[in-house]
Amino acid sequence: MKLKNIILSALIVLGFASFGTVANAKCGKLVIAEQNWASAELMANVDKIILEKGYGCEVELIPGSTMPTFTSMNDKGTPDMNPEQWANAVYEPLKVAVSEKRIVVANKAPITGLGEGWWITPATVEKHPEIKGMTALEILEHPEWFPDKEDPSKGAFVGCPAGWGCQLANANLFEAFEMEKKGWKLIDPGSAAGLDGTISKASDSGNTWLGYYWNPTSMVGKYGLIPVDFGVPFAGRDNWDNCIMKPAGECTNPKKTAWTKSEVNSLITASFVKNGGKDAVKYVEKRTYPGDVMNGMLVYMADNQAKGSDAAVEFLKQHESLWSKWVSSSAKKKIKAGL
Repeated sequence: MKLKNIILSALIVLGFASFGTVANAKCGKLVIAEQNWASAELMANVDKIILEKGYGCEVELIPGSTMPTFTSMNDKGTPDMNPEQWANAVYEPLKVAVSEKRIVVANKAPITGLGEGWWITPATVEKHPEIKGMTALEILEHPEWFPDKEDPSKGAFVGCPAGWGCQLANANLFEAFEMEKKGWKLIDPGSAAGLDGTISKASDSGNTWLGYYWNPTSMVGKYGLIPVDFGVPFAGRDNWDNCIMKPAGECTNPKKTAWTKSEVNSLITASFVKNGGKDAVKYVEKRTYPGDVMNGMLVYMADNQAKGSDAAVEFLKQHESLWSKWVSSSAKKKIKAGL
């Protein structure tokens, strides 16, 4: 009996030892989506450097974009990670994927200061100081502050290019806030470059500007765009999903509403947890980019035409006090030595 107990105890010890070896095993191969916009490129490349240099992972970056990347993770289990998933775009299927344990929301807010909506330029406040603190409801009573260059009797509101999801939202909000009756004209900038051009031209010339944009972006960082409070609460997902986001004619009675809350998640799959190990998961859980830091990096990328790989090195060199909080002390030393 005593010998049996000794053998049993030895097996238990060996079992715990084996488990510990698995739990602390060296990080393996991970596939991370490098999506096709600047902040996502930066985050993917920072993740690659930190996971490789700090934790010994083998990281492959593959091209991605919002819907295809999520669909592939959900259906095929690859890539192993999406650093910047805009959650509203996949609201319902993400809930199902999480409940069925195909996808884990490893970080609910990897970037702070996010937001879509309506913005004004600092030059607008300089020309009309009284606008400071005004809500959209109040600003819309003054179309004369934003004269359209083609018809100065109308106020110009710059929306999104045709084909963008925000084009539908702005068109329906234009109707919900009865902007045409108040003397406004909805401007289609034609393209992303056209939208950016309206902001840069207005800012450089000191003219007023009111329109749609989002954060984090280099434009918000470079020109100091100021978000406008809508002056009304969010009117619910039914109004937003089934009316505001519908094509013209399908939303017959849009309600006034604030823009839906923007949410970005860092998503990982079960294979990331298995191959990356607890230290890699812990890193993803802890890393958060403050909005002003992210915007500063996006300005750097735009001004220097920097790729995500170059910007990641710049970020790690300039913001050690930030990223060092995301990693262990031993990993920090390895990362610094590897730059």
